[in-house]
Amino acid sequence: MAAGVQAATWQEGNSYTAGVSVDYNGKTYTALVTHTAYVGAGWNPASTPTLWKETGTSNTTPSPTAAATTAPTVAPIVTPTAKPIVTPVAGSGTWDKAAVYTGGQRVTYNGATYEAKWWTQGEVPGASDVWKLIPTITPTPIITPTPSISPSPTPTAPFICPTSAPGMATVQTTCAPIRTPVVTPVVTPVVTPVVTPVVTPAGPTPTPNPNGLPKHALIGYWHNFTNPSGDTYRIRDVAPEWDVIMISFADDAGNGAVAFNLDKNAGTEAEFIADVAAKRAQGKKVVLSLGGQEGRMTLSTKENVANFVNSLYAIITKYGFDGIDLDLESGAGVNLGSPIINNLIDAVKQLKAKVGPSFYLSMAPEHPYVQGGYVAYSGIWGAYLPIIDGLRDDLNIIHVQYYNNGGLWTPYSNGALNEGTVDGLVGGSLMLIEGFKTVGGTGWEFKGLRPDQVAFGVPSGRSSANTGFVTSQVVNDTLTCLTKLVGCGMVKPKQAYPDYRGVMTWSINWDKKDGYNFSKPAAASLKALP
Repeated sequence: MAAGVQAATWQEGNSYTAGVSVDYNGKTYTALVTHTAYVGAGWNPASTPTLWKETGTSNTTPSPTAAATTAPTVAPIVTPTAKPIVTPVAGSGTWDKAAVYTGGQRVTYNGATYEAKWWTQGEVPGASDVWKLIPTITPTPIITPTPSISPSPTPTAPFICPTSAPGMATVQTTCAPIRTPVVTPVVTPVVTPVVTPVVTPAGPTPTPNPNGLPKHALIGYWHNFTNPSGDTYRIRDVAPEWDVIMISFADDAGNGAVAFNLDKNAGTEAEFIADVAAKRAQGKKVVLSLGGQEGRMTLSTKENVANFVNSLYAIITKYGFDGIDLDLESGAGVNLGSPIINNLIDAVKQLKAKVGPSFYLSMAPEHPYVQGGYVAYSGIWGAYLPIIDGLRDDLNIIHVQYYNNGGLWTPYSNGALNEGTVDGLVGGSLMLIEGFKTVGGTGWEFKGLRPDQVAFGVPSGRSSANTGFVTSQVVNDTLTCLTKLVGCGMVKPKQAYPDYRGVMTWSINWDKKDGYNFSKPAAASLKALP
């Protein structure tokens, strides 16, 4: 919108359609996605660039009360009234271009049956790797031979019968009395030794422990660059409290390829490789993170996918990384319906096949990309849900960023849950574990993950993020609420999840600068969990 054009004034509590313009504090903003500005969520145009884009200045002069919230007599909106793009969930039947399909669902197309490998929409069966052709099996050939195998009333097969001569035998056609001693000694010794050793060694394994992770882990991002926290430093000097070290970040090399350019302050290449190996020898995970705030990635074609897989495999092999972390944000174009979603799923599966079963995979999306699907399922809102769903069997941990994006709308409250609170962190975690339906409970259903696949992401201190700061008490209470139902606020789980994985923070470098004010108490809280 051109400067000087007057639009309606933005009001908290109203619903806005993508493309509509509003005035807010003397500026004009255009909505990027259909949504409702829920009371208490703090989603005003100036603070939520994922929802609004500044497009000019308005003719109105903001008054001191222009940004006031709606009157307290207005009831909170329990069911979102936004009208996002909602696609039907398909169960079976003929393939529908507009429908959303998830892994395991089957359709028919051109007389053939196909099964979705993971989340998909609009991809034609038979023309995309997301669909697996299910062969048509005619049962007749299997059934037909059965009648020909009929028992004879009198056994005619030869049996071995003893004769009077020691060590000799003669072939006869009727030796029924000999059957019993032949069958009995064969069956008895086979059953007993096979069953006993299988049952006896099997002990209880209550806690999944993929890839040697501790039951409760402290995860942090290490800067491969200089920023206000200072120069980066060598991996060998990372404090021992950190269980998973995320190398931040890989670079976009173009055409789908990924590069890693080591910062000079991290040591020589040989020293860095040795430092990574030493941390891994201590039982730590060292993982290459893709994305970040400025991260770019192109995965629009099969060529892009091949370059992505081959370049990352070479980097992982060279530096000894355990795997990758997907921290792709708006710069990578992760939007519902965009090619990057299914191509990223395909690429990660190919990469894991090359690396092997030890391959480590984590994700760190911002909460609008995940739980935001509960508000509106279009654009970036909920755009990570199909990625999580498509890679759920390969995913080690997802640690959503509960900061820098305002309040969190969940099924557990009539209002938005604030960032930096026990309720906000517990509510966000429960949505990932228990699952939820998009668009206020009316759209596509995201199935929950295992508790050991879920952690929460928070800033390490007041300098490392704009909003969402937490105290060590909030971290501790969130962990005990989820694992022991102790320390909960308004949002309390229906059951305890003692396998809940842990805590992620941005960042290791900021924590070091702040005197380890985050890592030491957080690590102590994790060690005290069941």
